[in-house]
Order: sequence, then structure tokens, then C-alpha cells
Amino acid sequence: MFNIKKIKIEDKYILPLSILVSAVVISGAWVYISRLSLDEKRGDLSASALKKIEEKILPKKGFVLPVKWGDLGIRLTEAGVIDAEKFESLYNERSRLDPESKQLLSGAENDSLKITPDNSQVLLNLLWALGLGNKNDILEKGEMVDERYGGADKFASTGGWTLAKGNSMDHYSKHGFVVLTPEQQALVESVSKNIYRPCCGNSTHFPDCNHGMAMLGLLELMASQGISEKDMYKYALQVNSLWFPDTYLNIAKYLKIKKIDWNKVEPKELLGANFSSASGYRQVLSQIQPETKQGGGGCGI
Repeated sequence: MFNIKKIKIEDKYILPLSILVSAVVISGAWVYISRLSLDEKRGDLSASALKKIEEKILPKKGFVLPVKWGDLGIRLTEAGVIDAEKFESLYNERSRLDPESKQLLSGAENDSLKITPDNSQVLLNLLWALGLGNKNDILEKGEMVDERYGGADKFASTGGWTLAKGNSMDHYSKHGFVVLTPEQQALVESVSKNIYRPCCGNSTHFPDCNHGMAMLGLLELMASQGISEKDMYKYALQVNSLWFPDTYLNIAKYLKIKKIDWNKVEPKELLGANFSSASGYRQVLSQIQPETKQGGGGCGI
């Protein structure tokens, strides 16, 4: 098992990060993730090796998540966090909602969520609405309401949510969709501080963009349904990979070049600042010839 050495990071919110790629411990011996040579960067992986990486990180069949959605779509629309007409109109402009996605929006007996490359953006928006509207101390006492940043309404995750009835802030941390015990809340607090996203330098504990707010909603769901801390990281990595496919293909490619198996690195480490923050990911990109063919990762609807 690989353990990525922790690095103290100062001014991790909003300000740019300066992150060094750290050491990896293999069977007690230190093997440094050093900067790849120019020859290594240009000695690209074969097409078959890249295909195997893609099949592992971004399987077309997607991932089944261990959380039941139930009637949350109905509750979100009834509360006005989602305006069903706006939501469906959005997808009618692009490509119509598939039957499974419609069921998540308007059905009452939804079972486990399944995320695929095809529905990842629909789930992103549904979970964004959940994270935004669900009452939680992270939204009410965390970085989102820090006076240094000018108010919770100033972020992409709030001002960018245009699919609500009325103003998005009318729903900010207002509804009891997912009620957590103190122990579950503590788990969400802890895990959210260790999950980053490459569109910015902030953790899920500071959900200032759609991906952060959606991940907060997913963490709340998982904690409320008894998912362990280890598995929360496992499934969060699967979801992040489909929200940021290029990012995680490139991280996996980097690890492969360094002869490190993706499955040997703890999801918590791959989701951490050294790999998944904007600055950490830039360090990875600086050491490889990037793959850019999947798209994804935008911070708007």
C-alpha cells in the first residue's frame, strides 16, 4: 500500500497553492516522486496502456454508488431548490433527459445511484441542488460565510445555481433533506476537508463551486446511510473521476509512468491537495504529456 507523505500547506483557501509532489513509501523504503525527465515525458505510454487506464478510471458502465436517492428529487422540487420546468428545459436544449434521470427528478422509489460518463452532469446538478439546499453547519459556520470572502452569495456554487424557484440564497442551508447525527456530521466535516477538486484550490469543506457543493451533498448522503469513512473516499474518487475525466486520466498516466499502480494508492491521497487541487494537478501536468480528450470539469450549469 502506498502512503503519500503529508505536506503542510499554508493559505489553502482562495490563494494559489505552491505544492510539491511528495515522497511515496514502498515497503519502508523512500522512493521519491521526482520530476520526470524530458525523455520520460516524451516516452509516452502505448495506446493499449492508455486504453487500459481509461477503462479502469472511466468505465463506460460507470459506478454504482452505495446510496439510495429515494424521493429526494421530488423533495427538492417541492421545496423549490429545483424548478422542474427549468431543469427539464435545460436538458431539452442539449439532449433530452434519459428515463433514469427523469426518474431521479420525479420518482419516489429510487434505489442506488449510478453514475456513468453519460449521466455524470445530471447527477452533478442534482447533487449540487442537494448540497446547496440541505441544512448543514458547514454552510452556516464554515468558509462560505467567512467575512473575508464577502458573503455566501458571492460564489459560483450559489450565484451560479439558476435552476431554483426564486433566488438560490432563499434555499441556502434551509431544508432538512438529509438530517445527520452528531457523529455523522463530524464524519462529513472530516472527510470534506480532505477532498479537493482541480477547478480550484479549495476542499469540499469550502464548496464555492458546483463540484464542491455537489460533493458535499454526496458526502451527506453517504454519511446518513452508514457508509464508512474509507468507502466515502472510495466512492468520492469514482465520482470526481467522472466529473473531471481528463484530470484523473492524467494522474493515472503519471502514476503509471512512475510504475505506481492506481489501485495501490489510497483514494484519500488521490483526492487530496497534492493531486486533486488546482495547484497539485498543475504539478502533475508539468511532468507528463497530458491527455485531453474527455472534456468535463466546467463550473457552471
